[in-house]
Amino acid sequence: MELYSLTIHQLKEFLHKKEVSVLEVTRAYLERIKEVEPQIDALITITEEFALQRAKEADEKIKNGEAKDLTGIPVIIKDNISTEGIRTTCSSKMLENYVPPYNATVVERLLEEGAVILGKSNLDEFAMGSSTENSAFKTTKNPWDLSRVPGGSSGGSAAAVAADEAAFALGSDTGGSIRQPASLCGVVGMKPTYGLVSRYGLVAFASSLDQIGPFTKDVTDCAIVLNTIIGHDPMDSTSLKIDKPDYTSYLKEDIKGLKIGVAKEFFSTGIEKGVKETVQKAIKVFEDLGADIIDISIPYLEYALPAYYIIASAEASSNLARYDGIRYGHIAKNYEDLIDMYMTGRSEGFGKEVKRRIMLGTYALSSGYYDAYYKKALKVRTLIKNDFERAFEKCDVIVGPTSPTVAFKIGERTNDPLAMYLADIYTVSVNIAGLPGISLPCGLSDGLPVGLQVIGKHFDEGRIINVAYAFEQANKFNAKPQAIGGAR
Repeated sequence: MELYSLTIHQLKEFLHKKEVSVLEVTRAYLERIKEVEPQIDALITITEEFALQRAKEADEKIKNGEAKDLTGIPVIIKDNISTEGIRTTCSSKMLENYVPPYNATVVERLLEEGAVILGKSNLDEFAMGSSTENSAFKTTKNPWDLSRVPGGSSGGSAAAVAADEAAFALGSDTGGSIRQPASLCGVVGMKPTYGLVSRYGLVAFASSLDQIGPFTKDVTDCAIVLNTIIGHDPMDSTSLKIDKPDYTSYLKEDIKGLKIGVAKEFFSTGIEKGVKETVQKAIKVFEDLGADIIDISIPYLEYALPAYYIIASAEASSNLARYDGIRYGHIAKNYEDLIDMYMTGRSEGFGKEVKRRIMLGTYALSSGYYDAYYKKALKVRTLIKNDFERAFEKCDVIVGPTSPTVAFKIGERTNDPLAMYLADIYTVSVNIAGLPGISLPCGLSDGLPVGLQVIGKHFDEGRIINVAYAFEQANKFNAKPQAIGGAR
């Protein structure tokens, strides 16, 4: 078995027993990147020199008996998470040459553990998209089928893990940007409870919705990474002070008597037949494991998507106002006066989708329309949150499909924004309510991965991991993407 195909917990065992060095592991991953990256275009920046330096330092830690869970484990960071001295572009011309002078808190925590950063991953510009086609630099391809999208906005991170370019990756989830690409690429992706993971150093899209989370090869790895990245951060005013649990203690197969809710709204029109059948088979697995399947309803779920796009776009309009070419970002070379400089610079620096959302958000916040749109969307947000609270009075977790479809063809939806937005129909409600959710592969439809989403109550990541792990052990997903070259 190749080193790059191992999980975090397998690598950890080899490294701690000194059966292999971090330098060997890092070189194996860098070689893998050279081999498959030309096909999938998952990365914006490859930090080979920095990675090899970190690998030598990690080997010293292990030698001195200072190894931690992620010491020597190779990781890729989504390119909207700040990395000191390493370009952080947000896949936008606006920040094409931006090099942060500081690390995001999550990056700092990974470095303290001794993780090895291999590079920065591609994304939809400023995390606005569901396919990673909105990047200013490249379109990432799905390792399962190079003619298809990997999902978005964290498509580069998901594709990198699926293609074994890293043992794990970090992404950000504003309306499904971790869970949806995890589903389309056949990996595990988790969006933690809002406020559980520090957002300090995450380039803001929609501040009340954004959350950083991990992509991993299995649920065990997800628990390991979560242990490192959660925790209060005084640099983030929305960061919460809670006791830090050990999420690996929830890696148990017993879910007998657990009440699993299935919302009828998750199986309404728009879901592909193959996806529906695969997820229904997955629900039967829970039944076989002794869980109680409870029918529930989330009546206001149908309003989640329009409410999300108003709230997210309004916050994006506000957050992206700082990119004016003076304080931040691209500056126009030719302009007549100050106003022309702003207009030309922002027109050149932002892509089509970002401009669309800025205009939508500015309109929703404008005088005369604030009450009709933004204020109403916030009221719908409360109704959706209340729906989930009522649902959780009947069940412990909620399961359903992560995405209504498998990975769609590149270019298929680029001229139809509404069809693109519908890719997030099952994920946005979780962000609106601030809940935790995980996506894990549950089977194939037409040879492409289908993701199962498990949603929990606030701070109930442990139970989510328990349910996901029990399913994973009972329903082994051993399929691997065949579209990319190289031994596996």
